[in-house]
Amino acid sequence: MSNKKVYLKSNVVPEPLFEGWYAWSHLISPATAARNITDRHLKIINSYIQAPQIHAAAVKNPKMLGGPFMDFNGVDRKADVEVHKQQILERQQKMIELSDAIKELNSMLMNEAKGYSLEPLYEKVPDILKGYVELTYDTNNQPSYRFFESLLYKSEYYDDSYQSIALYLIEEDDRPFVLSTPRLSEEGVIHLRIPFNHKGIDELFKMQRVPNSYEKIRDELGISPEDEEIFKTFFTETPPKPYEKYEGEGIRTRYFGHACILVETKDVSILADPVISYGYDSEISRYTYTDLPDEIDFVLITHNHQDHILFETLLQLRHKIKHIIVPRNGSGELQDPNLKLMFNHLGFDNVIELSEMDSIKIGDCEITGLPFLGEHADLNIATKLCHHVKFEDKLSVLFAADSCNIEPKLYEHVQKVIGNVDVLFLGMECDGAPLSWLYGPLITEKLDRDKDQSRRLAGSNYERGMHIVDQFSPKETYVYAMGQEPWLNYIMTIKYTPESNPIIASNKLIEDCKTRGTEAERLFGEKEIFYN
Repeated sequence: MSNKKVYLKSNVVPEPLFEGWYAWSHLISPATAARNITDRHLKIINSYIQAPQIHAAAVKNPKMLGGPFMDFNGVDRKADVEVHKQQILERQQKMIELSDAIKELNSMLMNEAKGYSLEPLYEKVPDILKGYVELTYDTNNQPSYRFFESLLYKSEYYDDSYQSIALYLIEEDDRPFVLSTPRLSEEGVIHLRIPFNHKGIDELFKMQRVPNSYEKIRDELGISPEDEEIFKTFFTETPPKPYEKYEGEGIRTRYFGHACILVETKDVSILADPVISYGYDSEISRYTYTDLPDEIDFVLITHNHQDHILFETLLQLRHKIKHIIVPRNGSGELQDPNLKLMFNHLGFDNVIELSEMDSIKIGDCEITGLPFLGEHADLNIATKLCHHVKFEDKLSVLFAADSCNIEPKLYEHVQKVIGNVDVLFLGMECDGAPLSWLYGPLITEKLDRDKDQSRRLAGSNYERGMHIVDQFSPKETYVYAMGQEPWLNYIMTIKYTPESNPIIASNKLIEDCKTRGTEAERLFGEKEIFYN
């Protein structure tokens, strides 16, 4: 490849890793990362070392999908996992101490904060947390605390040397569930010890469209001689399919799977909750990275879950994103890390925060953040927004994401402000995982199983979804964010049958909409819609 300019193939995966584990948002903010190390990673590791055969059997059981079981495709990797555990204990000792201190702090407050002044308790805060937390009561005299999260990012507890990128070619949708399976060394995978904000990542993925020198990108990323044979296979001299920019007078909407929607006019492009499939032969028609514009004016983030903030996708798009819009939050609460801080530390210097009912305008397009209820298991989490996108008198679109309409009066109030909409995108994954599935490592006090099961990460069911439809009277209703696409399996592990509650509920909603003479569909794979 000497002296030749080459393109990056469209099926090169940059898996973002945190000390070998697939990186999602709770592995970036120091406090949530510390708790996940001790109460997710090490627990799964210890379980695997004790009984690898149980893990191997569990991952073959459809009822166990998404559980805390390592999936090495039937290969016993106990020895490798033991080495990995030792690396964590050595390299992340400070993070383990931070996790223990958070648990100690919570216990101290539960036992000693009885409604009297909290000032005497500051001296009982674990030493490593002193100056990083404020002790508080709520208005019912229940004790709590908040982190000065921006200071934690400046401390020894934010260490980007834990971050790395695993590069490899992908040829199919099947991948192990990443929240339970660490990425160990394997054939065909290059491990780059670079932080997520490394500029070489941008230069690499620019090459999907614009050719560059192989030698230049090799040196930029610091590819070792022993990895170069694999690295060369990531490139081609064949130009990609050219992207045809939308130049129409109307509006084009493309569904990329799950909650990812691209809205384009000739002047503006908006991408909601980016999770994109790679390009390879498949029986399921889909849009891929090659179907995205060269510049994306706005990326909209609805909430802080791994199927809506996917670093693997966002790092590939970082060089073409002009603005990324996130829900505003500065509470400092453990379960609700600040997205602007997180994205800034990952190399995104173009983050805009929106509060509920805040708007931003570009040309004839206005984006408004709307309140978002549910889907967070009753935790106090402010980092969530629905989005109302309006193109003056042309089109009004509501992205309701996974909002669970547990209080219909909310959207009655919202409708009085924004009026009816033309198009509604509504998530209806109405079963949802229990609280502990995602937030378990952050809960330092034991939660009874029946309480855990009652608090779900669920979207709207039929009745709640129909109330949103009734409230906004859309001309078109699309059920999305269902996790059905097979390229989502590695982060969601959802497999429906015709008898699954979300399928039954969404079928009923779709039929009811159609009986009223309005367009309705549950989206899957890809869909293109034009509005003139």
